[in-house]
Amino acid sequence: MTTNATHTLVRDKYAQAANVAVAPKAACCGSKAAILDGVDPITKDLYSADEAAEVPADALLASFGCGNPTALAKLAAGDVVLDLGSGGGIDVLLSARRVGPTGKAYGLDMTPEMVALARRNAEAAGAKNVEFFQGTIEDIPLPDNSVDVIISNCVVNLAPDKDAVLREAFRVLKPGGRFAVSDIVLARALPDGLRKNIELWAGCIAGALIRPEYEEKLGAAGFQGVDIEPTRVYSSDDAGEFATEGATSDEEKKAQLEALDGAVYSAFIRATKPL
Repeated sequence: MTTNATHTLVRDKYAQAANVAVAPKAACCGSKAAILDGVDPITKDLYSADEAAEVPADALLASFGCGNPTALAKLAAGDVVLDLGSGGGIDVLLSARRVGPTGKAYGLDMTPEMVALARRNAEAAGAKNVEFFQGTIEDIPLPDNSVDVIISNCVVNLAPDKDAVLREAFRVLKPGGRFAVSDIVLARALPDGLRKNIELWAGCIAGALIRPEYEEKLGAAGFQGVDIEPTRVYSSDDAGEFATEGATSDEEKKAQLEALDGAVYSAFIRATKPL
């Protein structure tokens, strides 16, 4: 699939998600499952009750991440933070509270409906130190050496050109700046048919990298101190029917389940731009 086609598919999917998140009674009837089929084992229980209380309900409903980067990134007062693929703005708003009035939190998302929703959520939250941009994470609209911390929540795996994303992240980070994202990672290669099913399960076109590939791409972009820490490992049960879609026999179904079990996980990925 081409870069433009991938962007269009992701944009359409998350535009629909943004619209459902703000629809009446969106919290009922499994809105996430209706839009991104099967993502519930990935997206559930990522934020504490205290964190959920800090943001508008629509920001939480429009969150389709796989981790909680703001809880792991160790943000400090005065930091400038950029969230790649900011969606409804939940991680930007949480970051803005952590960096305080002397800091700044930016959100970048390519889906107009998500950007509009994030801006409404920021206004509802009374957040003054936030700003949202529309654009792709392969082309970040910020100057060189302007950001202290980059966060992201299960978005880099969706990018068709991950090398471009990581180069851009490196460019906008200040020397000594930190890359601190949650993402989907593969522990090992999956058979093509099974991988296609898992991409469907994990949000339409997951495109997740095997761990050594992720480490290699971060190094090629210039990052040092790469660390990938699993935060949630998924079993074959988590993928449900998607894991064995298209299996023609019980033996094939069993083999697919065995290949999947423990092969997909959410991770917190850290790296640093050298001084």
